Amino acid sequence: MPELMLDKLRPEIAKEIKPLFDEVLSCCAGNVHSIHMTGSAITPDFDTKRSDINSIFVLKEMDLKFLEILAPKGKKFRKRKVAAPLIMTPTYIKRSLDVFPIEFLNFRLIHETVYGEDVLAAIEIAHSDLRSQCERELKVKLIGLRQGYLASMGDAKAISEGLVGAITVQMPLFRGIISLFGKTPPIVMDDVLEKLQQVTDINCEVYWNVLNEKRQKGQLSLTELNSLFKEYYSATEKLGKVVDEIKA
Repeated sequence: MPELMLDKLRPEIAKEIKPLFDEVLSCCAGNVHSIHMTGSAITPDFDTKRSDINSIFVLKEMDLKFLEILAPKGKKFRKRKVAAPLIMTPTYIKRSLDVFPIEFLNFRLIHETVYGEDVLAAIEIAHSDLRSQCERELKVKLIGLRQGYLASMGDAKAISEGLVGAITVQMPLFRGIISLFGKTPPIVMDDVLEKLQQVTDINCEVYWNVLNEKRQKGQLSLTELNSLFKEYYSATEKLGKVVDEIKA
């Protein structure tokens, strides 16, 4: 039986997540193919006060009983900032690469295998699939930005939270765009923006400004936020045009 290996994790992360892994493996190890850490918890961008601890359980076979066992543990581990793990199988991964290339690209880039075989490192993403999802996601993000701005009803806090939420969820997309240009996407968010600016020739200063808004936890005035929103929307629109011009 494989051993649980948490030595590469930050001690504070390992302390919070180990009890969950121990509980799961104590009763379900026979069906657990592998366990992987992913997300900001294994990057320098981790914020101990705000970031969740994310993991992926790869089962040999999908078993709803496993979900039944895992679900009640949510209340206890939510207090530890441990998010509900993603559950999948090796077969699901193989059959989903064309549907979720951005997500699986980021799993490949940002993961630490702590139990079993590393099935994420060997993932191969088709350029055409990645381009299609990047194009689709950028169009969806523009709709989301418009609707979010309207829903804010001119409230500064709501606009700030909308922009901060947008930059967080767009980081995987930015890595996908960088990959379309044949470059290896960075892990750290600031490095991602720098590389994105290099490969697309689009001024990404507004994205850095939103990151600063996130880190400073809402320091801008309503006037400044309105201006920031316009710049953010414009930059995202330009990214969409760049991706549109990339050959599938």
